[in-house]
Amino acid sequence: MPLRVAGVSKTFAASDGASVQALDDVSLEVRDGEFVSLIGPSGCGKSTLFQIIGGLLQGDRGTVAVDGNALNGSRRDIGMVFQEESTFPWRTVLDNVAFPLELAGLGKAEREERARRFVRLVGLDGFERKFPDELSGGMRQRTAIARTLAFEPRILLMDEPFASLDEQTRILLGDKILQIWRELKQTTLLITHNITEAVQLSDRVAVMTYRPGRIKRIVEIDLPRPRSSEIIASAEFGRYVGLLWQDLREEASRGMADAERTTA
Repeated sequence: MPLRVAGVSKTFAASDGASVQALDDVSLEVRDGEFVSLIGPSGCGKSTLFQIIGGLLQGDRGTVAVDGNALNGSRRDIGMVFQEESTFPWRTVLDNVAFPLELAGLGKAEREERARRFVRLVGLDGFERKFPDELSGGMRQRTAIARTLAFEPRILLMDEPFASLDEQTRILLGDKILQIWRELKQTTLLITHNITEAVQLSDRVAVMTYRPGRIKRIVEIDLPRPRSSEIIASAEFGRYVGLLWQDLREEASRGMADAERTTA
């Protein structure tokens, strides 16, 4: 099993001195070449789990393992794409994508050749010499994705990479993500709050509870592949969205009720 999360828990100290349990006994497996999405209400610990799996944060209990080997810090074979804008404004698209290869010590010709391949893969050929402020938000995020892919990680983690984009753009970028996934055959875990996005892209969708975050249910998405955004109009797609919304609505309602109690 390429990626296995077993019994992960995490508690933080709040500013008022109280403790907040973000995750409680989270277990999840992602099979080789599988695309899994993780959805849940705000505050359920999705991003905390993302950081633990990526080796940026240490859990209090439990383990994260790749091929049976426990994770200890970040790994070169796990690539991460973040929600926040992460392109370097002083670098062109090509130089942004080539940056991790430069850090790895690859020669200029080799890193530019590889960077051009991934620029093409995310659909930005012709924009190699543009700077981020000359690009749309979706194009900047594709640049960030290409930069992560340039190192050819075996496992790709994405934390709400399209959250700041309008609905039409994120659906169309979903098609691009599926194209990349088919070509690279990467094991992929997507953190998202968007149910449509999760169903569009995934083999399975895991639903998290409101804080403390636990895995409430894992839903197999039995829709044909290769898959594109055209499937969104189908009745079967709508059935999956409705099923997941029932779970997510229940947990989001718990979160709203908790917030109201806190501010009352």
